[in-house]
Amino acid sequence: MKWETALTDYRHYLKIERGLSLNSIQNYSLDIAKLIKFLETNDIKVAPIHISEEIVQQFIYETAKTLNARSRARIISGLRGFFNFLVFEDYRKDNPLDLVEAPKIGRKLPDTISTEEIDEIIAAIDLSKNEGERNRAIIETLYGCGLRVSELIELKISDLFFEEGFIKVTGKGDKQRFVPISEYTRKYINIYRKKVRVHQVIEKSSSDTLFLNRRGKKLTRAMIFTIVRRLAEKAGIRKKISPHTFRHSFATHLLENGADLRPIQQMMGHESITTTEVYMHVDRRHLRKVMEEFHPRR
Repeated sequence: MKWETALTDYRHYLKIERGLSLNSIQNYSLDIAKLIKFLETNDIKVAPIHISEEIVQQFIYETAKTLNARSRARIISGLRGFFNFLVFEDYRKDNPLDLVEAPKIGRKLPDTISTEEIDEIIAAIDLSKNEGERNRAIIETLYGCGLRVSELIELKISDLFFEEGFIKVTGKGDKQRFVPISEYTRKYINIYRKKVRVHQVIEKSSSDTLFLNRRGKKLTRAMIFTIVRRLAEKAGIRKKISPHTFRHSFATHLLENGADLRPIQQMMGHESITTTEVYMHVDRRHLRKVMEEFHPRR
């Protein structure tokens, strides 16, 4: 079996069996592509079904020179998944990474910003330009509904159930969930639709897409990152802010105001409650409040 064949089969497996998004599949593929490039650079001719633990360890050692612990752990995890797939499909009997230990890393706390900083970012939007109303609606939706970037750019007009107070969101693995949307966020989406979007020439394939670029096409992930970065710079905020920062702030602020983890988990589309639990570590004041309110020795 050639590397190209194995990688193609693995990508099909990730898409069909695991139901992963295109971005996740590309990230997994990049890890394997790095191993393939290492083999080519060092003139090591070995098939994926015959590659040994020693060669894989050599690759990891060389790669470790330029990567931090978190990146090394991700590559090891990605390669382990690939070789597990080959074992599962009976292409080989063992996984060469079974005895390879990933570096121990702590759980990285998500970056957040305050409501005041969010207001400053929104105040930096130039509403005299057409894209201003769109950008305000984008920021309000990212923060107001706690969406991922991929979920935002894929949001459809037919997903808006404003009378019921919900939007339908398609998350990782095409899993759908209903997320409450406040009257405040609905207001700015409606302003964008009535003042800007209604006057655009829209490409047929994007007719149901909510947020569009100037050419009437769906926005890209990169464009959302650019919009957020430029607004943060204009607002004079020196923190490293990305679209995910609004999602993290959404969850953190809900928790600070007394929301339970389970509803936050459902709104954010986390498969496991342990993913949501990371926000418990962001604001220790909430933990103290729970202790003071509910502990019998308070």
